[in-house]
Parts: sequence; C-alpha cells; structure tokens
Amino acid sequence: MTESTLEREQLLSDTIAGNLIKVLSIILMVIGLMGSIWLLEWAVKNKIDNIEEVEHSAVTASMREKQLSCLAMNIYKEAGGEPFEGKAAVAQVTINRTNHPKFPNDICKVVYQKDDRLGLCQFSWYCQNNKVIVPKNSAAYKESMEVAKKVLLEGFELPSIKNALYFHSVDINPKWPHKKVAVIGRHVFYQ
Repeated sequence: MTESTLEREQLLSDTIAGNLIKVLSIILMVIGLMGSIWLLEWAVKNKIDNIEEVEHSAVTASMREKQLSCLAMNIYKEAGGEPFEGKAAVAQVTINRTNHPKFPNDICKVVYQKDDRLGLCQFSWYCQNNKVIVPKNSAAYKESMEVAKKVLLEGFELPSIKNALYFHSVDINPKWPHKKVAVIGRHVFYQ
C-alpha cells in the first residue's frame, strides 16, 4: 500500500470515528433530555398530587399583631421576671382560655376580661392598673414577645398544663376547688 492510500484510510477511519462519536453524543443528549423531561413531569405530578389544601383563616396580619401584643403584655405583667417555662405557662393558660367555652374566644378579650359587678379581673395586674402602659423593662417585654410568638404562632406547649385554665402566685393560697396540675416558676396551675 502506498503512503497516500494509508493516509486516506487513516483519514476515513478518523472521519468515521468522529462521526460515530458525534452521533453517539447526539443520541446520549436526546436520551438525557428525554429523561430530564420525564423526571420533571414526574416531580410536578407527584408534588401536585401531594399538595395539602391550606385552610383559609379569617385572622388578618393586623389581628395577629394585636393578639401577640396582648399576649406579650400578659406574659410580661404576670411572669416578666420568670424563666422561659414560667412565661410559656402563662401564655399557654391564656390561649387555653380562648379555646374554652367559659371564656371569650379572643386573646385580648381574655387578657382584659373584667367582671364590673364584682370588680374582678381575670388577671390581677389589669385590675391593679387598669391601663395598659409601656413596659418599663424592655428586655423582659422583648423576651415576653418572643415567648408569645413561640406559643401562639409555633404551637409550643408544656404538656403538664395542657388543660390548665387558672393559675396564681405561689405566695398565696386562694383554696380554689380546681385540680392542681403543676407548679412552674412562681405560679401554681389548675385545670
């Protein structure tokens, strides 16, 4: 064979190999593209089939802010100097009351509930100072607000007071007929 024939055969071989590589590359790209499309369709269909319907809430952002503010003020006034658990317990009782038929179903109404005939408030701080004032200890109020968010928005609960509706300071003994369920911080809690 001559040198030019060998060169032509080598060139032809290189061209065939190059074309084969190009064809295989195109085939692999098409397979990859089709696989990607199939995977995307599957993911979308799977996600759509598993979407949970979200319940519509009548609570607006403004209402939620007001609830948080009332709850934080109650936590601050009742347990401002207590650790997290004491604050959370006060918040939880406040919210428990909103879910009980004996009390209003609104956090602010529960916090500021007062029996004018008897001159009694559900929370003693409100009767002692019937005005809501700006908290003097901003760090304690800020922590009270964080606890209010944790309990109201994230659903944090202390299991021992799941059904508690009442509490009082450990410094007094009102001899309530309710079932005592826990002592947390400086408060005794009852069902």
